[in-house]
Amino acid sequence: MIAIICIVALPLLILPRKNFLSKLVYFLGWYFLRVTKLIYNINVEMSGFDNLKKYENFIIASAHQSMFETFVFNYLVPDAFFVIKKELLFIPFYNLYLMKLGYVPIERKKITKKNLNFYKKISHNILKDKRKLIIFPHGTRVAADKEYPIKKGVYRIYKSLNIPCIPVYLNSGKFWPRNSFVKYPYNIKIVFKEPISEGLEIDDFLKKLSKKIHY
Repeated sequence: MIAIICIVALPLLILPRKNFLSKLVYFLGWYFLRVTKLIYNINVEMSGFDNLKKYENFIIASAHQSMFETFVFNYLVPDAFFVIKKELLFIPFYNLYLMKLGYVPIERKKITKKNLNFYKKISHNILKDKRKLIIFPHGTRVAADKEYPIKKGVYRIYKSLNIPCIPVYLNSGKFWPRNSFVKYPYNIKIVFKEPISEGLEIDDFLKKLSKKIHY
């Protein structure tokens, strides 16, 4: 479905993002939920949506366990944008959509001029365009129900923008583990946790975030 859409939807790249392409990825998120239910008979339990209404501007931090949530988040949080690894921009056709959607690439484990400027792009998307950032603070896919260290980059964004952070607990890796094509019969949970208010120091912030997204 993704491959087909990347070809058929090419004309959308010249049209306004919010009115067309954002609605397309919203549909893809819905499609992932329906396919999960119809083909695998797996329920997706979602809760905590009231926490998304407590603030106008915020960032969302979630564990990244599978391809599942990268698409479903577009349905749960319409017109959001992601921080993505630079390597995704090398995928033909797919990279055109990532750029049009305003996703912000970063070159992992390197300090470059583009990496230093990506905070400005994030700030513009959130504060001016009123979009929500979804970031995977581990920097890579992780296994389900295991605690991993969180990169400090999420704190830099949280501090520089001075806005709350909404942690997300999920266990999609039980259904679709990283580095695996095989899917397993396991109900998925996605929980938007109580926001972490702005103004915390780095150690307190990272401890709270780790506890909320891992348990």
